[in-house]
Amino acid sequence: QEQLVESGGGLVQVGGSLTLACEVRGRDFTPLAAGWYRQPQGKQRELVATINRGGGTNYADSVKGRFTISRDNAKNTVYLQMNSLKPEDTAVYYCSAGTFIGANYYPNSRWGQGTQVTVSS
Repeated sequence: QEQLVESGGGLVQVGGSLTLACEVRGRDFTPLAAGWYRQPQGKQRELVATINRGGGTNYADSVKGRFTISRDNAKNTVYLQMNSLKPEDTAVYYCSAGTFIGANYYPNSRWGQGTQVTVSS
């Protein structure tokens, strides 16, 4: 199975921007879908954005218009560009490789170590 390595998190002020990257190792990324999740401290992990193998994207309502998911198959990497960050975006962010069945995204069982994003007010 693939190994996922996230990077790009950090501390940013309200209204700032960050770009997260996730390298998919050990497997050809091209036929896979991908998704970004986040888990605020003490809360459940939630799906933030997905991208299918053709580049089609979907977003949670809470990030729509502020976050952009993209992929570079040549680099086996999926990105999450985050703009206009809010304190409620503070969380550990995880990426996943997976598949779509109909309109539903199903992540594979492997997860990376995550990357912390902290938005200060």
